[in-house]
Amino acid sequence: MTTNTISPDILETYFTNLIRDMGDDPHREGMQKTPRRALKAMRFLTSGYREDLTTLINDAIFESRMDEMVIVKDIELYSLCEHHLLPFIGKCHVAYLPNGKVLGLSKIARIVDHFAKRFQIQENLTQQIADCLQTITNAKGVGVIIEANHLCMMMRGVSKQNASMVTSVMRGCFRDDDRTRSEFLNLVHK
Repeated sequence: MTTNTISPDILETYFTNLIRDMGDDPHREGMQKTPRRALKAMRFLTSGYREDLTTLINDAIFESRMDEMVIVKDIELYSLCEHHLLPFIGKCHVAYLPNGKVLGLSKIARIVDHFAKRFQIQENLTQQIADCLQTITNAKGVGVIIEANHLCMMMRGVSKQNASMVTSVMRGCFRDDDRTRSEFLNLVHK
């Protein structure tokens, strides 16, 4: 966990200067409170840096004889591209094969948010989620797929509106066993 070392007043001043440097008047009616709102939004969008994962999981790991695949599909995610600080928006599909323990359902979505609420690239985000789930559950295997649209590609540069990025990370039996991987991929795309 990192702590803020710059005062909120100084950060608001940065946003005020940014607005001015981009060519607008930070003191006009519609912009007067924008620096404070922008700071609040940025803190929320990067709150993953300040969360404690142990507190987030809150001991929601339970003994279970379940030995079949557990999948949570279509977890929406929002993150900020670390290269341009523009959003990427998509969905995450997570699966794991329990090894005597299951994780509380909401905790999977919270783990996705925990890592998404940072400056990120999608490739690393996918790996972080998979590694975290593997570590927390000691699962026989973990699979994570993220499908996202990147505003840095849509709004600027190449300006491709319909291009999406898909990343996947397979750990344990999801990587080693073709049948397990195929079952996950088939169930995700139903």
